[in-house]
Amino acid sequence: MPGYSEMCTLFGFASKNAVAKVVGKLIDAGVVEKDSRGKLVPVALTETVPLLGHIEAGFPSAAEEVALDRISVDELLLGKREKMYLLRVKGLSMVDAGIYEGDLLLVERTCQAKVGDIVVANLDGDWTVKYLREKKGKKYLEAANEDYPDLWPQLSLEIGGVVRSVIRTYGNR
Repeated sequence: MPGYSEMCTLFGFASKNAVAKVVGKLIDAGVVEKDSRGKLVPVALTETVPLLGHIEAGFPSAAEEVALDRISVDELLLGKREKMYLLRVKGLSMVDAGIYEGDLLLVERTCQAKVGDIVVANLDGDWTVKYLREKKGKKYLEAANEDYPDLWPQLSLEIGGVVRSVIRTYGNR
């Protein structure tokens, strides 16, 4: 979290007193708290959810409802919160990777990616999400749908992030 001086600049406040009032309200609302050094830290915005075990996606098997652990969805999805952003998927080029139109992609902002990563990339001025591939020392983008061709850069290929998670909701939104 930024310090009081930086928040003055970010929020356009004239004094640290104004920031202190806002911070006090955020603490009262349970959005932030002070750590042992007096630094502001965000509070998990979601409760933990019990991890009940594994489920067969093949043949059915007996299952017991015994919590193996509790997982903070907030930490799971936003481990590197300051580097993360969301994008909503438009199109069908990644369906074979389990990414469908309307899904939300949780993306880590980085220009570093490994071959095989699903990346958000700027290809010759247009943004897309695809697998990063390499052939004969040249990087290109590959869809996860055979109806879409490989995309080779004519001018440039810049990585804007690496997809870390797909979020999909079912039923009523």
